[in-house]
Amino acid sequence: MQAIHDAVPLLHDYLSHSARRLGDKVALVCMKRRVTYREIEESANALAHALIGRGVGHGDRVIVLADNTVETVIAFWAVLKASAVVSIVNPSTKREKLQYLIDDCRPAALITEARLRDVWLLPSQSRHVRTVIVSGDLGDEMAGNARLLRWDALAPGARNVIPARRNIDIDLAAIIYTSGSTGEPKGVMLTHRNMLTAATSIAQYLEVTEDEVILNVLPLSFDYGLYQMIMAFREGARLVLESSFAFPAQTLRLMVEEGVTGFPGVPTIFATLAEMKSLKDYDLSRIRYVTNTAAALPARHIVALKELFAGARIFSMYGLTECKRCTYLPPQDLERKPGSVGIPIPNTEMWIVDETGRKVPPNTVGQLVIRGATVMQGYWEKPEATAAALKPGPLSGERVLYTGDYCRMDEEGYLYFVGRMDDIIKSRGEKVAPKEIEGVLSNINGVKEAAVIGVPDPVLGQAIKAFVVLERGVTLTEKDVQRYCQARLESYALPKYIEFVSDLPKTSTGKIRKVGLS
Repeated sequence: MQAIHDAVPLLHDYLSHSARRLGDKVALVCMKRRVTYREIEESANALAHALIGRGVGHGDRVIVLADNTVETVIAFWAVLKASAVVSIVNPSTKREKLQYLIDDCRPAALITEARLRDVWLLPSQSRHVRTVIVSGDLGDEMAGNARLLRWDALAPGARNVIPARRNIDIDLAAIIYTSGSTGEPKGVMLTHRNMLTAATSIAQYLEVTEDEVILNVLPLSFDYGLYQMIMAFREGARLVLESSFAFPAQTLRLMVEEGVTGFPGVPTIFATLAEMKSLKDYDLSRIRYVTNTAAALPARHIVALKELFAGARIFSMYGLTECKRCTYLPPQDLERKPGSVGIPIPNTEMWIVDETGRKVPPNTVGQLVIRGATVMQGYWEKPEATAAALKPGPLSGERVLYTGDYCRMDEEGYLYFVGRMDDIIKSRGEKVAPKEIEGVLSNINGVKEAAVIGVPDPVLGQAIKAFVVLERGVTLTEKDVQRYCQARLESYALPKYIEFVSDLPKTSTGKIRKVGLS
């Protein structure tokens, strides 16, 4: 293999370094396949050369439309090795949205799966897409299509040759698209330096080592899921990759079999675990840490997690795609700082501002501002949206991230997430954060999940409506819920309407999707 230049590290050096040091170690367990670091490195080299040979150049974008598979992991590293920019897109994406993404970032190549042909076939005919590389069985009907390259047709001779480096660390490494729940998806631009910094910072406070076995049931298209793979490969750890948490018992068995030590999740996953009656049948004593993001953990779930993962450190975290991670709550502070999402991650600063941009005193709600090397470069070809999010910082020439999130910070610098600025409900002339009400609802015994929205009201302006999912076998009435809320919420924050539902709509990342609730 060619020499690796350590002077200016790039993101894909994580793979090459681990392959050089731990080549025969199993790096990835996925759908009963066990793949070593050397095998992933060599396959990524071969795919990178195929991309370069088909005209993918420095800074070109490449979309990876695929599930959590071995091929998706290889494709991520291969695109970087080709000095291109990777964008992983969730396999549940519909054809119209894929067409939008292709029109938006104009990828030079598409890497995908044969089973998703109905989604990608028409969009991939865009004049921007020079080649389509497909894993799986395409059948004979696609034979002779010069733009298509089968995964199994990659040149084996290129496996041991690392492609020439044409990037520096301020070049883009990835474009991660936001969910688009409040409008068109926006492509968050992240450089090698952005992503190296984020992975280093998170691995530092989690104390990730090469002995780690990390379970990832989160989509690789979701930055939280993607960074599980990046951090594992950074340390030379083992990643156990699943497509979802749809079959909890099966996943728990896998955790036991593989000796999982790190378990990242989101509130919906932990709500499912809290409802399971057979958890004591699984020996999960090897789990060293559990992480949560998307929302602060309800107190009831914290108690359940501590019982389930006895001895594990539980990290509540907060972040957004535009800067990956903002804060983490040290495990020893879980009980001392209930409801907090923690302190800034290493190498990050944060503060709260009012509507004029001035810093506010402790315990005052305002917009969170983030300063640090993880902050994105902007939204892909959206200068107005970029200007609204990235504004001048305290030092000349720098830009800081205005998150669009209402938060408050206590006297010790611990952050409390209040809500998205565009989610705030205005009822009786008061600003009400749905997250506060949802936190109260989630702590009711028997409540699995809750979502709160504002609905038009001729007197109140907006009335508060709560959607509540109960655990199996539990019976609660509207009066039960209202009585609990009345003891814990101000009068203007009390739900006027409570609707019991069997489930709540979710995004591909497991977050509750409120669009469409009414």
